[in-house]
Amino acid sequence: MIDGTAGVSGHRNADEALLDDPDALAERDPGGMLRHIASAGAQVRESAALAAEANLAVLGDEGRPRAVVIAGIGTAGRTGDVLATVAGPRCPVPVIPHRSAGVPGWVGAADVVIAVSASGRSPEALGAAEAAHRRGARLVAVGAPDSQLQSVAERARAPFIPVPRRAPARASLWALTVPVLLAARTLGLVKVNEADLAETAARLDADADRCRPTAESFVNPAKSLALGLAGSVPIVWGSSPLATVAARRFGDTLSANARYPVVSGALGEAGRGRVGLLDGVFGGLVEGERDIFADPDEERPAGTRLRLVLLRDGGLNPEEDADEPLAVEERRAEAVQTLAERRGVRCDVVTAEGGSALERLASLVAVPDFASIYLALAHGLDPMAVPAITEMKELANQ
Repeated sequence: MIDGTAGVSGHRNADEALLDDPDALAERDPGGMLRHIASAGAQVRESAALAAEANLAVLGDEGRPRAVVIAGIGTAGRTGDVLATVAGPRCPVPVIPHRSAGVPGWVGAADVVIAVSASGRSPEALGAAEAAHRRGARLVAVGAPDSQLQSVAERARAPFIPVPRRAPARASLWALTVPVLLAARTLGLVKVNEADLAETAARLDADADRCRPTAESFVNPAKSLALGLAGSVPIVWGSSPLATVAARRFGDTLSANARYPVVSGALGEAGRGRVGLLDGVFGGLVEGERDIFADPDEERPAGTRLRLVLLRDGGLNPEEDADEPLAVEERRAEAVQTLAERRGVRCDVVTAEGGSALERLASLVAVPDFASIYLALAHGLDPMAVPAITEMKELANQ
């Protein structure tokens, strides 16, 4: 047990039995992170309604922009990745996520800036909103009501979409993402209709039910994934641009909720070097010491080992001008699974489902989101309270 002055507590080895004890899970999740993640479908519906009430039509009055910049940090910044991916290779203008203060030097009156902050006070979003106003760019802001960001938007006479803050930003991905997508739809950049939103919300509701705390590990995909990752160094790769966004999201939540170091990214990039991790001291070398006659689900090697999580899309994206032909993505995914198997590295696969890009993304995000929280709880960690984050803010503001 670790118990220091910084409020860090937990245990190094995962308590697997705890995951099938709903009362114990609730006790160790005082902030209700499981409940907040389970609200993802409701977030989609609520944010769509709030965006409909905002005056987004003014965004389209001046026609198509030269470029769209989505400014924010953390989960807010991830909304820009979602927009760029859902817009796809046929998007008529560049969609550029921006995670540092201000805006790129070229931004001007011909461009649109979407500033996103769950709290409404992040320096990145505030700086971008103020810079956009100074430079005459069209602005739309997304964040907590009655916040600094809303004040900046009002001074700029720009649309503001209020997103009530009921949870940490990392549990509010869908609440922040939907307004960004609908603002982009107003600009003619994405084709996201009400049916897409409804189906995405329904998908998130269904996955929340499958991953509920009362569902036992052997039928709960999130608990099973968490148990497989316990004690490992996770590698999360996405087979397509859409799946890569989900992979990086899983990296975010594993780090923040479960405090696990993670390698995440695109499978295409992995093939240029990172796939070599499967041969390394946490991969093939440690796995080579495994007793080949032992039960693969019971016996684990003495050292820390890799665990590969492969997020596979392989469905939509039939466009001829897609970044990667579907057949190439599928062959690459199969090759990596084969490599992992040959080296004894365990591999979990999450496969996208759904009829739209947004729903498919939701199907790749939901189960991993829950898994990150279950993994934290198995280690006795409160997934909401992250002492290091609080301390860093205090130290940085001294």
